[in-house]
Amino acid sequence: MKKTLTAIAIFGAFSSLAQAQSSVAVYGIVDAGIVREQGGVNGSATNISSGIGSASRLGFRGTEDLGNGVSALFLLEAGYRLDTGASDVSGSIFNRQAYVGLKSELGTLTLGRQYTPYYNAVSQVADPFGAGYAGSAKNLMPTAGVNTRTSNAVVYASPVVNGFSGELSYSLAEQGGNSIAGRQIGAALSFGAGKLNARLAHNHRNNDVAGLAGVQDRQIGRNTLLAANYNFGVAKAYAAYGVNEGLNSSPLANNSNPFGGVAPVASLDSRDMLIGVQVPFGANALMASFIRKDDRTAFNQDADQWALGLTRSLSKRTSLYTSYGKIKNKNGAGYTVGNNSDVGSGDTAYNAGIRHTF
Repeated sequence: MKKTLTAIAIFGAFSSLAQAQSSVAVYGIVDAGIVREQGGVNGSATNISSGIGSASRLGFRGTEDLGNGVSALFLLEAGYRLDTGASDVSGSIFNRQAYVGLKSELGTLTLGRQYTPYYNAVSQVADPFGAGYAGSAKNLMPTAGVNTRTSNAVVYASPVVNGFSGELSYSLAEQGGNSIAGRQIGAALSFGAGKLNARLAHNHRNNDVAGLAGVQDRQIGRNTLLAANYNFGVAKAYAAYGVNEGLNSSPLANNSNPFGGVAPVASLDSRDMLIGVQVPFGANALMASFIRKDDRTAFNQDADQWALGLTRSLSKRTSLYTSYGKIKNKNGAGYTVGNNSDVGSGDTAYNAGIRHTF
């Protein structure tokens, strides 16, 4: 009997130790609302849309303590359309993020499909709308396609030292016969102290396609962004300035010629300027921003965006939101008011919805 009790106690101790050393969590966001779009060539439209404030997702993340201050980690994240129940990328499972890596006091190294340092700077530091709602900075700032996240990426994130931290990303295009065709390199330097949060980020994109005539020795796409926010207590102020040069440095989020006529041309040389604010009051938060896209090519297809939004927390996990965005396109520019998950179809959009996290 004593041996049995001893065995049970030892088994229980090892089980508790294993649970303490390794953990897996299921998490997600459920976000849906009503979107009203105006100004496009196809007229006004009202939709039930998914992922307006934050893309709806289901994820799994885990860590394992390997000892000596080292731990293994992984993350698998799938996006889905709450309005239809379908995956938001056909034929893909963990289309949002999928990586595995190691973490120690020297930093974190991960391999897989991951966000670019440039996109992290836009969504985490520059934009008071957090890259969501009708006021999303993604409507004018160049985050389309692989500027948001890249596959086959190796990412190193340093520890924070005296408020400073860094991030490096190298994405292999894996094109046979050419090791640099299609590759993407990103970097960011961050500083956070007290009420100030600032980040300098860069994205370097090779646009070549190995072995295909006419798509080799193409222009390099470069994006550099300086962003900062400062919390005054009664309000948090945001500001950002971006320089975009080369092919695919400013890809159009909606490239279907949404306003008709002569199709707009994606800029090869532009500047982005953003100012914004968040004002909390009680369970509410007011968001506002102004963004200017300055196209410095001969087409001079500039655009301005004004946006206003309001969120109300019902609990720590559930909130209501409403927002409005308006873009003024110039000289045939084709920028549309979208949100976190949709690119939009017109120059004006309203949305209202509910967001729950778990």
